[in-house]
Amino acid sequence: MTGAMASQRNSLRYRSRLMQPESERSADTHPLTWRLRDDGEVVWLDEYLGKDGYQSVRRALSEGDPQAIIAAMKDANVRGRGGAGFPAGLKWSLTLQGDDMPRGYLICNADEMEPGTFKDRLLMEQQPHLLIEGMILGAYANNSRSGYIFLRGEYVESARVLNQALQEAREARWLGNDIDGSGFDFDIVVHTGAGRYICGEETALISSLEGKRANPRAKPPFPGQSGAWGKPSVVNNVETLCNVPAVILNGADWYQALSGDRTDDGGSKLYGISGPVHRPGLWELPMGTTGREIIALAGGLRGDHKLKAWLPGGASTGFLLPEHLDLPLDFDTVGKEGSRLGTGLLTVVPENQSMVALMRNLEAFFARESCGWCTPCRDGLPWTVKLLQALEHGEGEEGDIELLDKLAADCGPGLTFCAHAPGAAMPLETALKHFRHEFEQGITQSRGPAHQDPIPVGSV
Repeated sequence: MTGAMASQRNSLRYRSRLMQPESERSADTHPLTWRLRDDGEVVWLDEYLGKDGYQSVRRALSEGDPQAIIAAMKDANVRGRGGAGFPAGLKWSLTLQGDDMPRGYLICNADEMEPGTFKDRLLMEQQPHLLIEGMILGAYANNSRSGYIFLRGEYVESARVLNQALQEAREARWLGNDIDGSGFDFDIVVHTGAGRYICGEETALISSLEGKRANPRAKPPFPGQSGAWGKPSVVNNVETLCNVPAVILNGADWYQALSGDRTDDGGSKLYGISGPVHRPGLWELPMGTTGREIIALAGGLRGDHKLKAWLPGGASTGFLLPEHLDLPLDFDTVGKEGSRLGTGLLTVVPENQSMVALMRNLEAFFARESCGWCTPCRDGLPWTVKLLQALEHGEGEEGDIELLDKLAADCGPGLTFCAHAPGAAMPLETALKHFRHEFEQGITQSRGPAHQDPIPVGSV
């Protein structure tokens, strides 16, 4: 087999999968995915233009009112799809504006390293112009003249597709000087990262973009006031930016109506699922879709296993139970249950999976990815791994579980420099809450080892 053939085979094998055919998607209900092709090939510029591409940019630039874009985003209540759920319109309204302000940067966070998450990859590899269009609108609203796509280094195919699409956009004058004859100048560069999970934190991302060590920064000042190279900077996730064109083209009321009466959070969402299910993949669904509906779309668990627990949005969210399956998956509802919506991609845990082994696997990842900037994260996370390893092999001691409780509490919100350690603590805290008896089995005097190889988080 030639190298080109092998590359093509691997690209197809590991491509993020949208499970809805074109016949089930329309511009009225699926703003993120209605343009996507069933064969998974890239929607290049000519096809994108034939499907209303760049019409929102043309409208916004002809109207000449950046504040109207921010107002529409606030009215639509587009909340950040990278995991935090912070309203994008509100973030934009806090950016330094005015003719006397320095021109800043619009930065796309495409460092998709959350275990169990693969939604941004789909958008970048199959519909790059939607992201570019969203970035143009975001830049116009935020007084930016330069944009960066901070891309996970392993996303080689995404980099190839994005760079080709950027060149297409420049040649058609959707990027560069005087976009569409409006007098607005803006261009985008793809910057591939070196592979650090901490770069998902916006200030660590900015540090890395500047060529420095990827450490988070103190806030304030926030990036909207002093970000990349000291200039006002806005950092938004891929999926967040891909929502902007539809909001500008169709209006805030239309966007809000997409979720119906499921939730107060408007719009649609790329939900997905990984783990031992029959059909892992992605679906664009109304915001507020339930976990039960998503698992049903995935064909249920393999091997007729019952569901033990599930993560609603990546490894840094808290475990939910089968009794939570009918809750609408929106930011506030999931938060009230002691977890987070995160990226909205579920990871299911079957009944035969040891929670101790699973937590050891997760905490080893978080410990390895710590930047080492603050003590609870740098020293506390490796300590949790050692304790979990002992419990997994039935070699735990009295007091180990209580120490895990304390380590998790010490890594809680407000006690560390950024959200990395709280994200690592949340699944541990909820696992100890719901499945404490499994951890107790790892104490030496108890009933024996709790060892079992964990299902790889994010396996598809």
